Amino acid sequence: MSKNKSEGGFISHLTELRQRLIYSFICLAALFVISYFFSDYIYGFLVEPYSKAVEGDNVDRRLIFTALQETFLTYLKVSFFAAFFVTCPFILIQIWKFIAPGLYEHEKSAIVPYLIITPILFLLGGMLVYYLVMPLAIKFFLSFESTGAITNLPIQLEAKVNEYLSLVMKLIFAFGLSFQLPVVLSLLARIGVVDSQYLKDRRKYFVVIIFAAAAILTPPDPITQIGLAIPLLILYELSILSVKIIEKKVEEKNAQY
Repeated sequence: MSKNKSEGGFISHLTELRQRLIYSFICLAALFVISYFFSDYIYGFLVEPYSKAVEGDNVDRRLIFTALQETFLTYLKVSFFAAFFVTCPFILIQIWKFIAPGLYEHEKSAIVPYLIITPILFLLGGMLVYYLVMPLAIKFFLSFESTGAITNLPIQLEAKVNEYLSLVMKLIFAFGLSFQLPVVLSLLARIGVVDSQYLKDRRKYFVVIIFAAAAILTPPDPITQIGLAIPLLILYELSILSVKIIEKKVEEKNAQY
């Protein structure tokens, strides 16, 4: 009898999981279709850092494509990128609705802040790329242009549509995911894997890891690498403070019992 109940409970969980996944997929697909109709505007928004960086340089700038299907595929990528970005909060809500019934009240109160702060940190990472890192990086790359006085032929940038989009998307996801560092370290602290003293003692190792990760996740230029590494170092220090707060709350809770 108990075996049948456990099997029935497992099947019901799988059914609910499938339902949540279907809801998420339908939302993603619907937003993808809607985003495609606005793909021109979305791509224009993503191109704005480039257009502002080259504004006033007295050069006729343009974006080119060298394959017939390139622009169409780029707009599909833009549409999926926008749809996934907007759908993420909905997906997090579906995940929460799936796991919440199996949690105690104190566990729910501990997880809810992470569900809120995760998209906020991702958005902050994306904003840092869009408003600061990309304009600086573009100006850095454009500094290698030449009028041809030394090279005999002018060297001028003609950015490709898909390559520019790939760079922007890579940087936004790299910064957005990297900005989840406080969330990851705080969760590890809650389950007892790390503590504030552990993070302090190994700060120098994490500095090396952060700069190595920045070098891997970003293009091979100092602007974007430093632009990612410095915020991560700040977030690491904030993570130590967050872990300290968690430890203090745990000590106060244990003292009550």
